[in-house]
Amino acid sequence: MKVLLIKDVKSLGKTGEIKEVKDGYGQNFLIAKGFAKAATHEVLKQYEAQEKKKAENLRFELANLEKMKEELAKITIIINKAVGANGGLFGGVTKDEIAHALKEQKNIEIDKKSLECETIKELGIHEISIKLGHSIHAKFKLEVRGE
Repeated sequence: MKVLLIKDVKSLGKTGEIKEVKDGYGQNFLIAKGFAKAATHEVLKQYEAQEKKKAENLRFELANLEKMKEELAKITIIINKAVGANGGLFGGVTKDEIAHALKEQKNIEIDKKSLECETIKELGIHEISIKLGHSIHAKFKLEVRGE
């Protein structure tokens, strides 16, 4: 009996592989437990269609992330902070403040956990890096001004 594995099965194969197995093992274990489907023509066509759709969705998502990366490269956000007598900042600029300023000033919503920077404790222009996903990193500029 031929089966299409829909989950990885130890010592048999990985998801998407077509394997020849004994009828009892295929029916009573693999198909019954949801590890595989009988490899009929319809099941194989359906699986191929799902894989094409996944690949297309991935391409679409990667294109959107690349577009966002280009958009972020052109952005400079401004955060005003209180300055002490010695010219240093009171506290620092945190990831949460950066994410909030990006949302308010440029209407781009990101998770603060995706920002790759430490707390900023100096005035001036800083380059901030963001992990967008799928190994795509973007950078934008942050200007910290004293009040």
